Amino acid sequence: MTAATADQDDVVPCWLNGDEMRAWRAFVDGSQHLLEVLNRELSDAHGLSLADYRILVILSEAESSAVRMSDLADGIVSSRSRLTHQIRRLEAAGIVTREECPEDRRGVLAMLTIEGRRRLEEAAPTHLAGVRKHLIDQLTPAEQRTVAEVFERTDAALTGEATASR
Repeated sequence: MTAATADQDDVVPCWLNGDEMRAWRAFVDGSQHLLEVLNRELSDAHGLSLADYRILVILSEAESSAVRMSDLADGIVSSRSRLTHQIRRLEAAGIVTREECPEDRRGVLAMLTIEGRRRLEEAAPTHLAGVRKHLIDQLTPAEQRTVAEVFERTDAALTGEATASR
């Protein structure tokens, strides 16, 4: 047994009370179901996963529709190896290309192709309709602000970034 294991064994769990457990389980179940439904809608209608769609959005919003692979991995909260596999699939479909980074020969850029932009523009109405139907329309404007504030704060705490909404 290591010192770290001994310390973990001595920790008494701080159990969640009823309201805390309700919040946690509602988040886990609701977010998983929401992501599954949004993924299925995109996949069925456009042959894109929700993760593919997110990559296309990030690339479309970038200057020159190109992002360094390392920055893209950070932006989609994915491992570099998983992203590389995903980009290979998108590249094979003609949706993105990979090119050497002109500023740093060791870096690689993922770039949105004309076909990728077309696919994104085709899929966007389906995705937006799903987000609206399955989430936004379920919330009042005040609840929308609260959800945004809660997850901005959660993300900031997990990434070590400061947040303005407090």
